Amino acid sequence: MSVRSKWLIAALGVSFVVLIALEVQYGFLYRGHEQQPAAASGAETPNTATSKPARKLLFYRNPMGLPDTSPVPKKDPMGMDYIPVYEGEDQEDSSAQAGLIRISTEKIQKLGVRTEVARVQRLERTVRAVGRVEPDERRIYTISPKFEGYVERLHVNVTGQTVAKGQVLFEVYSPELISAQREYLIALQGLQSSQGSADSVQSGMRRLADSSLQRLRNWDISEEQISRLTQSGEVRRTLAFRSPVQGLVTEKKAVQGMRFMPGEALYQVTDLGAVWVVADVFEQDIGLVKTGAKVKATINAYPDKAFSGTVTYVYPTLNPETRTIPVRIELSNPGMLLKPAMFAQIELSVGTRTQTVTVPNSAVIDSGTRTLVLVQVGEGRFEPREVRLGRRASNEVEVLEGVRDGELVVVTANFLIDAESNLKAAVSGFGHTGHGSSADAGQKPSSEMPKAAAIGHRAEGAIESIDLKSGTVEISHGPVQSLKWPAMSMEFAVANSGLLQGYKPGDMVAFEFVERKPGEWVVTALRRAAPAHDAAAHKSR
Repeated sequence: MSVRSKWLIAALGVSFVVLIALEVQYGFLYRGHEQQPAAASGAETPNTATSKPARKLLFYRNPMGLPDTSPVPKKDPMGMDYIPVYEGEDQEDSSAQAGLIRISTEKIQKLGVRTEVARVQRLERTVRAVGRVEPDERRIYTISPKFEGYVERLHVNVTGQTVAKGQVLFEVYSPELISAQREYLIALQGLQSSQGSADSVQSGMRRLADSSLQRLRNWDISEEQISRLTQSGEVRRTLAFRSPVQGLVTEKKAVQGMRFMPGEALYQVTDLGAVWVVADVFEQDIGLVKTGAKVKATINAYPDKAFSGTVTYVYPTLNPETRTIPVRIELSNPGMLLKPAMFAQIELSVGTRTQTVTVPNSAVIDSGTRTLVLVQVGEGRFEPREVRLGRRASNEVEVLEGVRDGELVVVTANFLIDAESNLKAAVSGFGHTGHGSSADAGQKPSSEMPKAAAIGHRAEGAIESIDLKSGTVEISHGPVQSLKWPAMSMEFAVANSGLLQGYKPGDMVAFEFVERKPGEWVVTALRRAAPAHDAAAHKSR
């Protein structure tokens, strides 16, 4: 074989070896490329015949329902994660969930969110008021003679003395009374002596005797005294006045030897076996007070005793100074323990006749223009609902519309409830449109507040002091344009103490805050700011 033939055979062998090597390498690359997507989705779809195709992530949306999206994961100023949105999700369901407040489980624990079940029950409420003990006006008796005379003798001469019914109070002398007695006795004698005379004579004497007797009766002379006068036939110089009822002498104007005129009140006797309590009920509660309702009254002098009474009258007038309406309550007074002018505390239990849906009072958020309740619709998802309320009890309130029986309502949620502006944003969806879809949404420096989710007021300043125990921070901040505040140093509360972790006095911060209630400002977001200003600069402005 020639040398040329040997070189040709060697070249063919090398070419064959190269082809085999290329084929092996291509096979490995082909199989690796084929297995790579399967490995990527193998955790979710181990069997292509039974698994669903992988969902495509579209974007991340704002957890508070604002029109703010981001192509990359991010957090809002409150520290809540943006919600991923995948291709193929039910758009109708997505729009229905737009008004939900979403919070992670970790945040729920930090914020102290607690829920209770709305339930159907009969709403009970206790109306409380303060009153004073007064005598029953129907049990007050005044002794006033109907003729002129003189007080001859006093048998009861002390105000406050207890008297029995029929007990002699005083004796009086009156010339008019003596003349009336003599006239009556003469008429009786004439009637007796006219027996056998003409009928006209007898009739005249009978009319004279009857008129004299009626005169004595009109002067409140008792039948017993008249009978004694008729039987004895003797004119009595004095006449005794007796107590018409058992009670206390609450007023005594009579003095021994004094002269009195017709109609002048000499004694007042009050029966305190039953008394009134006139309570001042606030205007907002008067609609719950009905005549016939049972009332419990307590007196400071007898803390171990409770007195039962009944509402007998609601006065038609209102005191414009105290905005209260008097309510009359009748109480029995065994042992005369209740004294006039004593103070009493009354409790009136009222309730709805039918069962109704109720929630705790702490679940209701009154923003001034609307009344809301946060309803938990899922794990970490809360829906703000506008509700219409009915009657209120001590701890619960009736819900006429907005919440159903068995739903979970938030009763404590720190800044979620107190930061009213955040809740308004979730409900109304207001904010700056057109934010979030740009690529630079996730590239803002940490010192800049995201304007798309800005709620409340913003400022920058230096931390002066931190009190973790009371949850407050003192910040020397610059001017606040939204409130027209100048630069100043003031103390803020924080929505939760976790916001202060990692900060110390002297740190420059950018922060957001809201007015939880008049005069109380709460920091809801806190971030480090570039040291462009210092505390001294802020104070000198």
